[in-house]
Amino acid sequence: MQPLAERLRPKTLDEYIGQKHLVGEGAILRKMIESGNISSFILWGPPGVGKTTLAKIIAHTLDRPFYTLSAVTSGVKDVREVIEKAKNSQFFGTRNAILFIDEIHRFSKAQQDSLLGAVENGTVTLIGATTENPSFEVITPLLSRCQVYVLKPLCKDDLAELVERALTKDSELKEKKILLKEEDALFRYSGGDARKLLNILELVCNAETGNEIVIDNQTVTERLQQNPVAYDKDGEMHYDIISAFIKSIRGSDPDAALYWLARMVAGGEDPKFIARRLVISAAEDIGLANPNALLIANACFDAMTKIGWPEGRIPLAEATVYLATSQKSNSAYLGINRALEVVKATGNLPVPLHLRNAPTQLMEELNYGAEYKYAHDYPNHFVKQVFLPEEIKHLQLWQAQGSPAEQRMAEWMRHLWGSDKHGQ
Repeated sequence: MQPLAERLRPKTLDEYIGQKHLVGEGAILRKMIESGNISSFILWGPPGVGKTTLAKIIAHTLDRPFYTLSAVTSGVKDVREVIEKAKNSQFFGTRNAILFIDEIHRFSKAQQDSLLGAVENGTVTLIGATTENPSFEVITPLLSRCQVYVLKPLCKDDLAELVERALTKDSELKEKKILLKEEDALFRYSGGDARKLLNILELVCNAETGNEIVIDNQTVTERLQQNPVAYDKDGEMHYDIISAFIKSIRGSDPDAALYWLARMVAGGEDPKFIARRLVISAAEDIGLANPNALLIANACFDAMTKIGWPEGRIPLAEATVYLATSQKSNSAYLGINRALEVVKATGNLPVPLHLRNAPTQLMEELNYGAEYKYAHDYPNHFVKQVFLPEEIKHLQLWQAQGSPAEQRMAEWMRHLWGSDKHGQ
């Protein structure tokens, strides 16, 4: 059986809930559809607000060939194949096909480039859907050929209308005795996402076995805690899974880290979000124990911006395993936190004169930088001098941890500074 969200997917604009500013009477998209002439455009909005549904309604209403690609699973080859099909489906007097690309922001530059010619010459009318700002995620040549329409989260009235429709129109739910006692938890957990709302409603209804199903705030909360719904990029599970992922890396468990990575990949998480967290983990959790970790994580982030899904899962997995199996140190992380506490407690202490810049004659006369010793003029490129404000000149913020790499650093510092680091 199809999920409730699919069973209730609107077929016409009159059935479509929300986005009145775009599809209400006299609104721009409705007028465009009613005229039968649509140009390429991008729908930008949060998940579950009807981007895919709207594209399908447009194709159905205009009776056009309709092709769909997901940026998570499609490559340049898939794009070219669809464009070729669209060309072959064109006959004299027929309208061009509609190509719907879900999560177009995840297409790499090469994938987006492969669309340009077909959009420009009218082989396809492109409808893109994105949850990210297209100004940052869609290449300029493609963006200049498309209008951008912003979709909003469903408001409370929209959600209430959707629940009412589900309980009274759905072939399965209307046969059940359902008492909707409270709606607050339903609406709160859905976050303006129609698909999520219907998934929660279906989950609660399927979990009840009695003759009468009572839906209230407590029931909804309990059912969601017992049966977490599908991965949600903007909800609590999004933060829970990324937390489990980072903690698995920190805990040196590559198997668990790969599992949580797979959960995010399968759930359609933004690959650059995952890559950013790997960069943070490399600096925070591996740190100076293995400085190469940050290089690997940065290379992974760079790769993700170039290739996207689906191949992007490979460099993500490589970086994940590398970080999880690396020795760990958070000495730099602790050091900067200690430094921030000192700054907070002591305020803006003056820079010692010998460390100050002297770009003007007056500053030279005031001895700015006069007693500074240029380290490269001395043996080992080092000479003892004070680099901290006078009030805290004996402060030590960085403390080496147990990894061989940091022990070598600490030994070198002892060799240079002796037992008194600041040379006093």
